[in-house]
Amino acid sequence: MKIRQQAITTLSNNMRRYVEANLNFAKLKHVDLEEAIDNLDRAFEAKVEGFHSLYDVDKNDFDYFAHPDTALIIVLRNALHHRDHEIFRSWNADMYQDGGPYRFLGAEFLLAAHYVNNAPRVAGQFYKLQDFFMRIDPALSSPALERRMGDRSRRQILQHFSEDLGFKEILLKAEAERYPLKQIYINVVPIFISATCRVFKSLKQRGMKFEGFDASAYEHPVH
Repeated sequence: MKIRQQAITTLSNNMRRYVEANLNFAKLKHVDLEEAIDNLDRAFEAKVEGFHSLYDVDKNDFDYFAHPDTALIIVLRNALHHRDHEIFRSWNADMYQDGGPYRFLGAEFLLAAHYVNNAPRVAGQFYKLQDFFMRIDPALSSPALERRMGDRSRRQILQHFSEDLGFKEILLKAEAERYPLKQIYINVVPIFISATCRVFKSLKQRGMKFEGFDASAYEHPVH
């Protein structure tokens, strides 16, 4: 139990640091845009690392791949962690490449996000929608394919992505409105919120105590 409590504390601390990076972004971007983007992206990556650390010590008691939100966060973390590919660059990082957003003059992007109940504002951490399929679907013959995953797990996760998380619906809308695949992005923050609430609720039901300021602050939304 103590090991799980430590993992909860680390994840909660990293979530707070991501909020702080978001708050600092608006000011810092006028001073050093590259630093502002890097700070935000690294803070988000720390969040998914924290989530994965909790998964490592809790996976024997909770099936993280049985749920679409938790499965996506683990897939994303593994892709960001190993970096043996060129996919999963954030929207901000894509826009900051040489030439900046002027490279896309005349282009339109589809930025999709899930709705979060009782959340007046949700942060935006956007990644290309196609990157999730390139990581999982062998039919795409992607060099970024996750090769350690079994066929059954691939089918389950593709089902989660396409149907449970609505990616198929987003792709149909994009096709109808003629958005190129490379110009469709999904905000993963609402999915992360859902995944964290799901796991924290399960931990509380199993008698886990949330100790420390950050852990106590993030315990509240799962009541």
